[in-house]
Amino acid sequence: MGILEVKNVGKRFGGLQALGDVNLSVKENTVHAIIGPNGAGKSTLLNCLVGKLIPDTGSVMFDGQSVLGRKPYEINQMGISRVFQTPEIFGDLTVMENMLIPCFAKRDGAFSLNAITSVPSETDVIEKAEAMLVEMNMADKRHMHSASLSRGDKRRLEIGMCLSQEPRLLLLDEPTAGMARADTNNTIDLLKEIKDQRDITIAIIEHDMHVVFSLADRITVLAQGTPLVEDDPQNIRGNPKVREAYLGESA
Repeated sequence: MGILEVKNVGKRFGGLQALGDVNLSVKENTVHAIIGPNGAGKSTLLNCLVGKLIPDTGSVMFDGQSVLGRKPYEINQMGISRVFQTPEIFGDLTVMENMLIPCFAKRDGAFSLNAITSVPSETDVIEKAEAMLVEMNMADKRHMHSASLSRGDKRRLEIGMCLSQEPRLLLLDEPTAGMARADTNNTIDLLKEIKDQRDITIAIIEHDMHVVFSLADRITVLAQGTPLVEDDPQNIRGNPKVREAYLGESA
């Protein structure tokens, strides 16, 4: 039984079957990658996990609780954070100001509509933000305006903002999209550190196979809205079904 259980999930948009009978189990404290060619249903599945879409059929359970029908902020309070394809930061604020925002919220550890139980002191908030900037290796950039950061540093800042909420599940939607190779490698190293040092589960959608095979403990391959293969990374490499899905012809 995984911390995230997707069972028989289906989603249509008019005549288009975006997802069909998807089953997925993400084990706790692992990195689970979801890959597939364009149009495979990856983003639709992710949006079902975070409350942006409600599937037509099936269930999505996080730690024994359904996420279906929850608003995105409620899902965040359950312990799920999402990193978007385009970094979601406030470009007109400094790096420190961005980090301070999520540090004000404090959860009681149990989901409820009143899960924000108290506002921590100003000293506690500043200390928490400073510690997170150190962990993200961005303390020297605290006074920079976020709009001036590189794509890699914007992503690093966004990940730190998510982690400041102490999620149990971090969902990453193509976190290295649009990055130079050096920034991609730095992001891989950061995620490895997070995996090793934190009690956290990571699910990642990514097109860059270098990223996937550098991080994933388990990989699910989607094709035309349905799971094609789920296996360990070493068994995914060269799998004829995967090659056929990506190349469009039998290998």
